[in-house]
Amino acid sequence: MMQEEETQSTEETPEEQPAPEEQPAPEEEPAAEEPAAGAEHAPDAAEGAPAEEAPAEPAAEPAEALSPKQRRKQARSRASVDARPERSPTERATERAQQRARKAASRSRWRAKRREKLHAARPPAEAGAPADVPLAEPGKRKVRQGVVVSSKGDKTITVRIDAVRRHRVYGKVVRESSTLHAHDETNQAGEGDVVRVMECRPLSRTKRWRLVDVLEKAR
Repeated sequence: MMQEEETQSTEETPEEQPAPEEQPAPEEEPAAEEPAAGAEHAPDAAEGAPAEEAPAEPAAEPAEALSPKQRRKQARSRASVDARPERSPTERATERAQQRARKAASRSRWRAKRREKLHAARPPAEAGAPADVPLAEPGKRKVRQGVVVSSKGDKTITVRIDAVRRHRVYGKVVRESSTLHAHDETNQAGEGDVVRVMECRPLSRTKRWRLVDVLEKAR
């Protein structure tokens, strides 16, 4: 009997022993929801948007500074001008000749007016300018009146020409003097004489004038 009880007790022991606590199974992470077919790349695009900014438009290059000549040329090229009919070389040559003739006539009128003004502005004889010396005219030799300042050279005299004129702009009386060498064939002029000389062909390296007559002898 005792053996049977022991066996029963031994048989009951393993049943009575508490079973080891079963460790809870690790919770399975919920499966990530699969994105919709059309929105597969939407998250990536959304995440990449702030990182990759839209390319900035290139800044407009500053306009090059054009010179006045280039600006005029550009304005002429943009201006709408009626195209002139094509002309033959003969017509162009005729037009150029007419234009040159008009300009030449205009220059001649201007020169005539200038000569008149100079003649009117010429001071009278009592102011110091010789009255009998004419103005230079085309085809006529120049005549000057002056004082001999040196007659040491053989057949050569040095004449001082005094000029008194009024300034064309300021009106001030300006006195000027210049010297020239004149040819005296007979050595009749002396220092201090008032003489008249005339323009002639070159007679030496410095002589371009010749003595006409002695107006007043030196005292």
